[in-house]
Amino acid sequence: MITKRIIPCLDVRDGRVVKGVNFDGLRDVSSPVELAKFYSDGGADELVFYDITASSDGRALFTDILCETAKKVFIPLTVGGGINTVADFDRVLNCGADKVSVNSGAIRNPDLIYEASKLYGDQCVVLSVDVKRVGGEFRVFAKGGRVDTGMEALSWIKRCVDNGAGEIVVNSIDTDGVKGGFDIEMLRAVCDIVSVPVIASGGAGKSDDFIDLFKTLPGVDAGLAASIFHFGEVDIRDLKNEMKKAGIPARI
Repeated sequence: MITKRIIPCLDVRDGRVVKGVNFDGLRDVSSPVELAKFYSDGGADELVFYDITASSDGRALFTDILCETAKKVFIPLTVGGGINTVADFDRVLNCGADKVSVNSGAIRNPDLIYEASKLYGDQCVVLSVDVKRVGGEFRVFAKGGRVDTGMEALSWIKRCVDNGAGEIVVNSIDTDGVKGGFDIEMLRAVCDIVSVPVIASGGAGKSDDFIDLFKTLPGVDAGLAASIFHFGEVDIRDLKNEMKKAGIPARI
């Protein structure tokens, strides 16, 4: 049986890890290099590293911190932020990333996912989608959750998977940082339309939220969170032990 993955997320701004609520009110957490090593040594299955203002600032993702982080991490590393071209994929992969996450860049150029998947393989291309409920539908947001694209999220996700996205990170803006549990309704809707791995992001507040997620939606492959790990509210090794007790396969 395939183990369920636990993935800490490092949102990086100006060279520091930050965290907010509903994509707003950011506060400083730590050095990304130090925090990445802590998680790599502490039982995390993978890491996600987002340069959260690269797209909105209109610049490339910084590579110095990424290179230093990759040297300290011995688990798969997914990197995103300011990924707009195939050259950006190449640059990030050469810095030590294992997978590349694309969000706003794919919205601007939907062919980017197809082009990157043909060059590097589907397994390397991760679609990250920031989704919020607007007028009774799931809507795609861009530029770090700041801009409503007007696109319906489920059709966008299906289109990107058909184009070669090998994994989907579903970021629920509605539940982000609120710590009331994952957005089960949204995640179920995504799992119903794709066959690639789905990573749940936004809403975890305690270990039981991960257990509820995997029990309710066996099709979800991984749970991603930030603040509960950053601030020591949930220890990853303890979480995995709780998952095992609940009959959920986990890498201990």
